[in-house]
Amino acid sequence: MPKRTDIQSILVIGSGPIIIGQAAEFDYAGTQACLALKEEGYKVILVNSNPATIMTDVEIADKVYMEPLSVEFITNIIRKERPDALLPTLGGQTGLNMAVGLDKAGVLEEFNVELLGTKLSSIQQAEDRDLFRQLMAELHQPVPESDIIHTVDEALRFAAEIGYPLIVRPAFTMGGTGGGICHNEADLREIVANGLRYSPVTQCLLEKSIAGFKEIEYEVMRDSNDNAIVVCNMENIDPVGVHTGDSIVVAPSQTLSDKEYQMLRDVSLQIIRALKIEGGCNVQLALDPYSFDYYIIEVNPRVSRSSALASKATGYPIAKMAAKIAVGLTLDEMKNPVTGTSYAAFEPALDYIVSKIPRFPFDKFEKGDRTLGTQMKATGEVMAMGHTFEESMLKAVRSLEYGVNHLALPKDQGQTVTMAEIEQNIRVACDERLFYLGEALRRGVTPETIHEWSEIDYFFLYKFKHIIDLEKEVAANVKDLETLREAKK
Repeated sequence: MPKRTDIQSILVIGSGPIIIGQAAEFDYAGTQACLALKEEGYKVILVNSNPATIMTDVEIADKVYMEPLSVEFITNIIRKERPDALLPTLGGQTGLNMAVGLDKAGVLEEFNVELLGTKLSSIQQAEDRDLFRQLMAELHQPVPESDIIHTVDEALRFAAEIGYPLIVRPAFTMGGTGGGICHNEADLREIVANGLRYSPVTQCLLEKSIAGFKEIEYEVMRDSNDNAIVVCNMENIDPVGVHTGDSIVVAPSQTLSDKEYQMLRDVSLQIIRALKIEGGCNVQLALDPYSFDYYIIEVNPRVSRSSALASKATGYPIAKMAAKIAVGLTLDEMKNPVTGTSYAAFEPALDYIVSKIPRFPFDKFEKGDRTLGTQMKATGEVMAMGHTFEESMLKAVRSLEYGVNHLALPKDQGQTVTMAEIEQNIRVACDERLFYLGEALRRGVTPETIHEWSEIDYFFLYKFKHIIDLEKEVAANVKDLETLREAKK
């Protein structure tokens, strides 16, 4: 269907200040979206509290407001500018929360502002843990055994019924803020209290831990004609229990069989259709490595941090397409701007491997807790491409600028670290787990033993072992051309 002509001006909500879980990825997405809307002839009004972004440049939007992202200030902007529509799904969690707040305050109805893209009911269904659980039950899709709680006492009662460990997931938050894994009552009291404080609706989902399952993500898109595609699927090297923003991620997935891939693909498309999301959406799933059992972890009904990774990994401009879908265009009538010939309804296919490694700030916060869990701690990430897993992984390691260019701890640390410390830092995920893993392999620990410690898939462990084996071979045959040629592959 053609783009809408009944709206002329659109208010876009930016993501605000850079915080953990919501960083430059949303500036990247918001800039794409604003330019796409201007390309279609709409007047773009942008509100963003962060002046240190590309999207607040004067060329990106027709009118830029650098104001606090609160219902009060956005209401004043709406009162002054009288936009025809509001696009909140490109401003991360902040944008969604503002849309919900404006609707509750009656502002959208009072000024006749239409919500573009994902409908408010869909946002609430995906973000409200109770409504989402009800929808999954209607779709006969499995979710971990869980309960919605609003007080610490409710959490303690649920824990008494099903035992520990438990995962706490606060509603309407970003990057797992306030959440965590509880191994005992003391953990539960502390984490639930934090989660309820950070959740704008004072609600947490308490679920039985499925730590150890594979964590798989699907980046999907849908338009108003119900055309839906998978842009990219990604696999976390760290199993469930480590936030996806803190985990090393590869795209496309490397350890799924075709049956597993197609099964989870169908589930992701079923969910985006059930939620009636128009635009981009991120579906996170947990897969039992020893069977075809899976669970739905959560759905982000918006352009997310993973969307930026999927977009750069595939070349498919997710935010741009999502913005155009929001104004009525469909996937089968938009050309993919990268190819210039194929339509946006064609799913990208990759003949290379993309690796993403998170960048942590512990070089600046030396006393910070380096243990990784369901609350995100990384403040950035690097991405690299290669024809092989080993190539893309080593390129990404070099890009981290940690002072190491290989799967190795810094020289002074690598020489003094004990086997007990290595085992502990692999068993309990930390920011340097990848480098401890390399050190363990260098000291002769088998992939089988490391799998027992970490539950990381054998495929990745043997790939890491291949890197270490090549390192030893090159060191022993420095001037041998065949060895160097093999290592270069």
